[in-house]
Amino acid sequence: MMQPPGPGTTRTTAEFVAQLRSVKAWSRFSYRELERRARRAGDQLPISTVSSALNRISLPSEELVAALVRACGGNPAIVAEWVAARHALTPSDRFELAAGVPGPATPTAPGPEAPVGSALDGLAGRQWPPCLLPPDLPLFVGRDDELSEARRLLDLDSAGPVTLLVSGPAGVGKTAFAVRLGHLLTGRFPDGQLYIDLGGFGDEPLGQFAVLGAFLRALGVHGGAMPPDLASRVHLYRTLLAQREVLIVLDNAATTRQVTDLLPSGGRCATIVTSRTTLADLGSRRLSLGTLDSTAGFALLREMLGRERTTAEPDAARFIVETCGGLPLAVWVAAARLAARPHWPLARVAEALGDEQRRLDELAVGDIAVRASLELTYRGMTPTAQQALRLLSLSPGPDFAAWALAALIDTTMAHAEAVIDDLVEVHLVEVGANGATGFRYRLHDLVRLFGRELAQRAIPQQDWATALDRLLGGSLHLADLAADALGADFQGSPPAELVSWRLPAPDIDQLVADPVAWFDDERRFLIALVDQALDNPNIGPAAGVAVALTTFFQVRSHFDEWERLQSKALDAALRTGDQRSAAKLHRCLGELTTILDRYPEALDHFRQALLLADGREPAYQESAAAGLAYVHRLLGQYDSAVRQFEEAVALARASDNVNCLVYATNGIGVIDLEQGRVDAAMARFEECLQVSRAAGYRPGEAQALRCLGQSHRALGAYPAAADCFRRAAAISEDLGDRLTATHAICWLGDVLVRQGAHGEGRRLLARSLWIYREFGNVWGEAAVAYALAEAQLAVGRPVLARRRAEAAVKLWRQVGSRSWLAVGLDTLAEAHRQAGDTVASAQIRDEAAAARAALHDTGPRR
Repeated sequence: MMQPPGPGTTRTTAEFVAQLRSVKAWSRFSYRELERRARRAGDQLPISTVSSALNRISLPSEELVAALVRACGGNPAIVAEWVAARHALTPSDRFELAAGVPGPATPTAPGPEAPVGSALDGLAGRQWPPCLLPPDLPLFVGRDDELSEARRLLDLDSAGPVTLLVSGPAGVGKTAFAVRLGHLLTGRFPDGQLYIDLGGFGDEPLGQFAVLGAFLRALGVHGGAMPPDLASRVHLYRTLLAQREVLIVLDNAATTRQVTDLLPSGGRCATIVTSRTTLADLGSRRLSLGTLDSTAGFALLREMLGRERTTAEPDAARFIVETCGGLPLAVWVAAARLAARPHWPLARVAEALGDEQRRLDELAVGDIAVRASLELTYRGMTPTAQQALRLLSLSPGPDFAAWALAALIDTTMAHAEAVIDDLVEVHLVEVGANGATGFRYRLHDLVRLFGRELAQRAIPQQDWATALDRLLGGSLHLADLAADALGADFQGSPPAELVSWRLPAPDIDQLVADPVAWFDDERRFLIALVDQALDNPNIGPAAGVAVALTTFFQVRSHFDEWERLQSKALDAALRTGDQRSAAKLHRCLGELTTILDRYPEALDHFRQALLLADGREPAYQESAAAGLAYVHRLLGQYDSAVRQFEEAVALARASDNVNCLVYATNGIGVIDLEQGRVDAAMARFEECLQVSRAAGYRPGEAQALRCLGQSHRALGAYPAAADCFRRAAAISEDLGDRLTATHAICWLGDVLVRQGAHGEGRRLLARSLWIYREFGNVWGEAAVAYALAEAQLAVGRPVLARRRAEAAVKLWRQVGSRSWLAVGLDTLAEAHRQAGDTVASAQIRDEAAAARAALHDTGPRR
């Protein structure tokens, strides 16, 4: 077997250390592999100690030299040759103390049973304080604020020693931060700095007994003076530090127990502990490191690659940083790969990182890999926490709540929160915003990819399908209950078979106590869940969630998301032949296109819903009939509208669907009002108001009040109209429905102008105009333009009134609302008359009459 090279002739410390580095290079073993080989041979060869020894111009101990050469493959003869060379360089062990590694035994030292005082007597000749900190990294960016805060937290003015815990996820740079901080503080600790990598998440973490032995040797205790038991070592260690100013850095701790006996008691000492966990039971000051922002991440990449390369490819450089999610280790690894390959363009690594399947493979260089770092954390977790991480990595959405994990692992909210706490403890899950219904949590993108790798190996497809079914079932149940609590629609509950899983009742009550707040918290998650689940053969549950969100999309006016999600779900339902889901989705999209004034599309959706729902979904059949009637009314097709509304009323009475009954009855009342039968209309609106209040159907109550306000307005009873509009707006605002509230506010502005409160009325109309434009509601924008035209006429400004009336007429032509087109033309004709253009006024009045004649009735009155 080949042997490593011998030491040759070395006259200086620098030459000896350089030769020792050549042995390590010859072996081609990584530091981690050398540590493993040394452990098998009965030696201790910590990575940090070897790295420090080979990068300093000071002599390592004979023990370290022997262990390193042995681990590199040297036989006893080669090892002896190296130890002899080391021994010949210095007669003193003071360099060993400076290097911070175990020195040779001292035969004359006190025996194991000697008292502490005897051990201290053996230190009289010690000259050099221990300096065990690894070399400071020259590439260190983006932590100025954290360093300032850490120095403040390590203020030694307080009584007793100070301990600072620096925690954060794997790869966030805790070690680099602690080392930089230690070097910044060396002037405050003239008696030395002790450092050890505890290997808390490795295969064989260091115990306190071994660490105390290394620290005591660094402090000058040798041979027989070393106490043989843990308690005695702790006592001697704390005695030695009692009157000294020493900084202790305990890197990579897994548990509080691992560091407890390593904390000094001397009031002038300080300890920095780093950990991937929060070490909740450690009494310390705390600093949590997060990922780097994009500016700091880019600065790190630039420092490693040079300004010229990053400036030449700025987009690729930014993409690399963004893909690494601000994780310093990931940015460092990507930059190290590029630095070792100066001929590579940055775009090559950026393209590779853009492929999620390859990303973790690309984030590895030499012995350092993001995947390996995460693996250490994962192996130390409980089986339940490991399962949770795997399933969460497969779930959709940028963030999640505890109830989602409860569904994935089939448990209660309380247990799910405990599991999340375990994941937060090791920084694999990040705590996000505190939503209205509880905390939100998220996985770092690289943690998610790591979890997916594990899931693909450990979770059978059927188990994941079962977990997804639970998540969909729980989501559908919550969304339906929340929509029902809001009471803003009349579409009916989902079939029992779609709700395959539900939370316990107390958990449900807590979540949906405020249904709109719950939707605000969960909207993005639920949309992502539906998007993901629509790729499965059985799209029923996913389509059910999409349908259940209709009420919230409407109340919160998320029209773009509403259309995209339900159109995708409808395509999936038609593709898979799921006619029940298709009927529901057609009905919901009919409602949306009605709101968006796309009446031909709305008619088609409602007709398709009626056709598909017949005999399958009674609730959707009656609501589709009511929706179809509403569009016919908007288009001035009153005969068709009344017929469809009456059909909806009959179906709603038969199924005891109060919401639909109120909606359809109200619709017939509006037709009465628009045809001039005000008393008949008011009777229907009063009926709707009473039924809505008795049933607790607040949207129906608001609708009835708006229509009563319009009735009073038609009779010239403006104070009564204003009161109805105010009450309707208050209910809609309380429900969080801005658009519906605006319908009331718009007409409140109109009647205030008619009462003479021109300033306040125009202010409300202007506010309404901006909201209608924000939501793209063309009919509403036309109504505001009409009301503003009326307001200008009321104060004698016919030219301005004409401009507003022309805008209203144009918009009502656009949406095809013939009845309101006639109203707008009346106002436009009056504006021309007051401006002195009687010819134009007469022509426009003729056009208004023709529009009414096409309706076979007189239409609504101005």
